[in-house]
Amino acid sequence: MIFVSTWLSSGVEPQLVAQRAGHSVAVLFRVYAKFLKGGDEAANAKISARLNQHRTDASSGL
Repeated sequence: MIFVSTWLSSGVEPQLVAQRAGHSVAVLFRVYAKFLKGGDEAANAKISARLNQHRTDASSGL
């Protein structure tokens, strides 16, 4: 299923991909785990963006 690997490599949440593909999350991870590699970089970018947003909000009094 090419679309499953595309969704995963695009950063779609695994739970949503599994649901849409008709898989359990366990099956999704077992079969498509190789497409989740590199997720650390994406996760770190999301965390940094959220932290920066929080800092900006705090400094502006929001």
